[in-house]
Amino acid sequence: MEWTQAKIYTTTEGADCVCGMLVGAGINGFSIEDAKDFEEFLTDTTVHWDMVDESLLRLKDCETCVTFYLPRNPQGADMLLEIRRRIKELPSLCPGIDLGRLFMELSDINEEDWANEWKKYYHPTPVGERLLICPCWEQKEEAGRIPVILNPGMAFGTGQHNTTRLCMELLEQQIKPGMQVFDVGCGSGILAITGVLLGAKSAVGIDIDEMAVKIAYENAELNGVKDKVRFYCGDLLSTKEQTAGEYDVVCMNIVADVIISLLSEIGSRMAPGGCLLLSGIIDTREQDVLDALKGEGFAVKERLEDGGWVALRCAQR
Repeated sequence: MEWTQAKIYTTTEGADCVCGMLVGAGINGFSIEDAKDFEEFLTDTTVHWDMVDESLLRLKDCETCVTFYLPRNPQGADMLLEIRRRIKELPSLCPGIDLGRLFMELSDINEEDWANEWKKYYHPTPVGERLLICPCWEQKEEAGRIPVILNPGMAFGTGQHNTTRLCMELLEQQIKPGMQVFDVGCGSGILAITGVLLGAKSAVGIDIDEMAVKIAYENAELNGVKDKVRFYCGDLLSTKEQTAGEYDVVCMNIVADVIISLLSEIGSRMAPGGCLLLSGIIDTREQDVLDALKGEGFAVKERLEDGGWVALRCAQR
């Protein structure tokens, strides 16, 4: 498969707006190059080393940009059109913020090059009290932690993003032996797989991206839990028959608008006393989600926040 690399040039101040726009368009994996961040890094860490690689020094004078990838297929083309539309709307949605030139630069990149670039930034990461997210090419053990082995491919859910980590922290507090987990928007399968590794009896995940479902099954096999998980391509309505049942824990690590639209349906999928874990919520959209939760009869029991992202643990009233 071939991929298109996209860069949106903005400013230090505008980077958060661009990232929020991308999340709203369904892009949850991206990287930011920002000269200001690199200057702070130099200031904070110069004492620890004698030289810096030349390829890193270029960041001192770089124009702030957000980089992401799209598959070169009809779905990727549709997402690209949607992102172009949202870029035009961004100035009206972020008044008073210098967004820079908002120019999008596209270049082709093959899957092998993309995978190698990704591996530079993806390393074992402890999450919460008991979990350790490990890329399949760099596995390690840490006393007292459960390894979750992943090959994320192009699917969102690496454990590196704030939204995934926050949801995993809530998940590890809730799972008890025998529980059943439902992951809506499963991406790489990380939440469903983690639920089973923590002791859940089984887990079901759905995603509208066929590639995500394929990757989720591959990751389940890497973790030895393929017989305890099921993943389906589609939304709540199209997979209603395959995913019928009542779940003790429902996870939705997706954007605020999608969460809001699904709340009326998700309540019927929860077992009595079950919990709903929500993440992927930009702090500026939190109140919208809270209002929707109240309207659908949910109460917030716990709130976590990190880097402008919010995760909520909810229960039905």
